[in-house]
Amino acid sequence: MLRNILRRAHELAGGKSPLAITYEGEVVIVEGTDSYDGFSEALPNVLSVPIQFDIIHGGSVVIQLNDGCSPEEGERLLDFIGYSIQELIDMEQARRSIAEEALSKYRELALLHRSVPNINTSLVMRDVVRALIDECRRENYPGELGMIFLLEPGSKQYRLAVQYGFPFGSNLQPMADSDLFIEVAEAGHGEIINDLDKDTRWAGELPGLGAMIIIPIASPNRCEGLLILASENKGLFEAAHRRSLSTLASVAEISVSNSFNFEGVQKLMNAILQALAEAIDSRDPFTAGHSERVAHLAVAFAHVLNEKGDCAEMTFSDEDLKEIYYAGILHDVGKIGIKEDVLTKRTRLSSRHMDVVKARFQLLGQFSDFDWSSAFETVSSVNKAMTPEEGDLKFVKELGEKVLHEGGARLSYLYDDELEHLLLKYGNLTMDERKEIQRHPAESERILQHIPMHGNYNNMLAIIRQHHERLDGSGYPDGLKADEIIIQSRMMAIVDIYDAVTQERHYKPAYTRSEAVKILKKDAEAGRLDHELTACFLENLERIEALSERVKITRVSHLSEIGNFSTL
Repeated sequence: MLRNILRRAHELAGGKSPLAITYEGEVVIVEGTDSYDGFSEALPNVLSVPIQFDIIHGGSVVIQLNDGCSPEEGERLLDFIGYSIQELIDMEQARRSIAEEALSKYRELALLHRSVPNINTSLVMRDVVRALIDECRRENYPGELGMIFLLEPGSKQYRLAVQYGFPFGSNLQPMADSDLFIEVAEAGHGEIINDLDKDTRWAGELPGLGAMIIIPIASPNRCEGLLILASENKGLFEAAHRRSLSTLASVAEISVSNSFNFEGVQKLMNAILQALAEAIDSRDPFTAGHSERVAHLAVAFAHVLNEKGDCAEMTFSDEDLKEIYYAGILHDVGKIGIKEDVLTKRTRLSSRHMDVVKARFQLLGQFSDFDWSSAFETVSSVNKAMTPEEGDLKFVKELGEKVLHEGGARLSYLYDDELEHLLLKYGNLTMDERKEIQRHPAESERILQHIPMHGNYNNMLAIIRQHHERLDGSGYPDGLKADEIIIQSRMMAIVDIYDAVTQERHYKPAYTRSEAVKILKKDAEAGRLDHELTACFLENLERIEALSERVKITRVSHLSEIGNFSTL
């Protein structure tokens, strides 16, 4: 285009005087001659006017005055040509600037369009920062190293959240103690340092680094963290990189802030649920820790089912594992509505009631040849037994039929309400008391249905309500059968029984693992428990118990990683 203007100007000048354009003192375009010589501005027949190609590079328009072209005509022509060419250059620069700005905005919008779904898909802080660092790597920014530091909740200390490029086990925490890091965090403005050796705020906290770009991740009230890309080389980073990384950081800012708030709410929710479970367990010292152990075992069981892949009809996602965990923690919360004397009943008749029976037997012994001491010993044995001897039950029944008539008075040895408790063939709960206990799954559902749980836990209440159901319909509270019971409830039933029988209770000693295995096998063979799930549980019992220990030290948001021991 410049050549066309120069050619047109030469024609307008009558084709007599050659013209040229120079760039940084070198002739680059000529018109009216084939030679690049003779355009030196030091020659007497040469006139020139300056032009500026950009803010750095300049040149000139030059004319050789030949016969027929006076200096005055040459100056007028040159001024016009110089003005026209400068206008053309300025217009081209403006066009390119607009195009570059539009391209930059397009790239920024494209980056936003791609990164927003990736970064904003989770409220878990770990997922957010990993998505952010992955976006940095995907964009192929200069620098082979990357770090994200996050502000610890409730403190002013920044801790490393994620990194790439550094050797495993590298201590990167000194980065957060550098004056450079602190100043950027406080100012809230990103910086490029292309030569760290010349920056007085850097004292080599991480040896070997040559250049760095630091971008704050800020919420409206504070700096939540810093995104850092670095390299051992110098001079790699440009302003465009800072703009692009600032765009990514702005996308992450909302997610990071939401994640902090979400994790705070989650911690509070977990603490409340834990306290609720402990409050239930504390009503009976013999069941203390039961809810927590069931939750740990259930999550571990689900994880093993995922590993095996062929023991269950489904695989369990991270959300499913959390749902199972919360169901385990809360499965017995309905016991809060069970009467204390039923929930913690250790014998068929209370010690106070047995004192009344003893006093009555002593009185009866004074008016007859009744061996009250031997009779009371037998009744006491029946009172404490889980499964009394048939002969003892027969003796108690006969004792209940005896009546002493003395002085017109009628005195029974044992009364109907006492016989109801003492003549139980198994356990220490009467039918009404057993119904009272069997209310707790439905009561748990009633209590929890009004609590807003975070997450999509659609099955949690069903798991809790069904954890005492049995496949043959003998369970409670609804007597469900087979496919009416969801798989999570079947799993919960297995781990609930296992923990219950292996822990000491007021009415029985703790069974050994081998005894518990026999009990579960027997229930599975009788069709009460899911046979396939029970077999998988027992075959992998050692691993399930080991994984359940890992669940204890794992945050609820990380349950899907309990099988990867190296990350915990």
